[in-house]
Amino acid sequence: MRKIVADYPLVITALLLSIYGVAMVYSAGQTDTPTAVAHLYRSQLLWLFFGLIGAYGISRSSVRFIEWATLPAYILTSLLLAATLVVGKGAGTAASSKSWLAIGSVRIGQPSEIAKLTVVLMLAAVLAKRKEAPKSLLDLWQPALIVGIPWLIIMLQPDLGTGIVFIGIFFGMLYWSGVAWPLLLLLASPVVSLVLSFSTGLWGAWFLVLLALILYYRPYLIEGIVLLAANIATGVVAPILWEKLQPYQQNRLKVFIDPSADPKASGYHVIQSKIAIGSGGLLGQGFTLGTQKRLAFLPEQHTDFIFAVVGEEMGFIGVTVALTLFLILFLRITQISGRANDSYSSLVAFGLMASWFVHVLVNVGMTLNLMPITGIPLPFFSYGGSFMLASWLAIGVLMRISGEGRGKAAFRAS
Repeated sequence: MRKIVADYPLVITALLLSIYGVAMVYSAGQTDTPTAVAHLYRSQLLWLFFGLIGAYGISRSSVRFIEWATLPAYILTSLLLAATLVVGKGAGTAASSKSWLAIGSVRIGQPSEIAKLTVVLMLAAVLAKRKEAPKSLLDLWQPALIVGIPWLIIMLQPDLGTGIVFIGIFFGMLYWSGVAWPLLLLLASPVVSLVLSFSTGLWGAWFLVLLALILYYRPYLIEGIVLLAANIATGVVAPILWEKLQPYQQNRLKVFIDPSADPKASGYHVIQSKIAIGSGGLLGQGFTLGTQKRLAFLPEQHTDFIFAVVGEEMGFIGVTVALTLFLILFLRITQISGRANDSYSSLVAFGLMASWFVHVLVNVGMTLNLMPITGIPLPFFSYGGSFMLASWLAIGVLMRISGEGRGKAAFRAS
């Protein structure tokens, strides 16, 4: 066991976020009509306690031990993810999904939360072994496989929100490993074509941009042909993929464009969220006193929409404090990544930061109707034992990387 070297900026920031989050989970349960949510803050505190123990334990190990345990941990979480397709349960805004493992009627956790950590570790191990950054799409087959296996299982559950996080991890770590931005854009081009396929004009303009990008980057001939074919194919199959989405997923995308199109069902969430945040003003309505929350108008107020509770009760000041703490956390992790001893450590740190960044971006965005509702939690705030535990295990990994860092930029994106 190694002597712990505390990274006080990292730990204090994460603790402040967690305490703030537990307080908001408590407030989310204070409604005019008492519900089971009123007592969930106790479970959140318990999981925070377990997370702190786990973080301490990992921080006392070594980066080499973490690297050694990466492959077994990745295989185990992949198997647990596969098990959800057979015995998984749904809950909350994703009641029709199979994201949770359960014993009887008791949900024991989401393997996908731990998988975010193990995928970061495994992807870092693969990328760190390369002597130079991938230069072509063919060079990316192994990283794509590492992320693609759990991503595919998660999309089959289906859990679009978590799937987006895995994509964010993938692109973030590729960038930090030194992959050129044109190659990243070429890699993402089929998804861009899929998104823009609803408009023939926009899709046509994008296709011209893609042609120019291919001529600029000059990939292998076969890669260029495959890219063009993939972009054309995604534009053609977009209507088919739309029909394959679950009804609740289709409705979420529809109300993102126009919440009033379904104000009593799918659009209800975002409408109530915007009302709650808007009513908070500068200083908010006061802790536990939010009107939309107390009347239970705000759905999933202890999980996916807890940021709306922050906005309603703590106001612009409270929202600014929360986002500032997240910014401090991200900057600190970036510093840890920049001065890590080796490529593996640096990639792990940046990958964890990318994961949380996507969570915050999408969660805050959906509560403000800037992004579609995807059922993605807010780190350290949203109620959820497996997410809180996984987040603090990640903090433990970051503490170990920080403790072994020599203060030199051993690895940076080129």
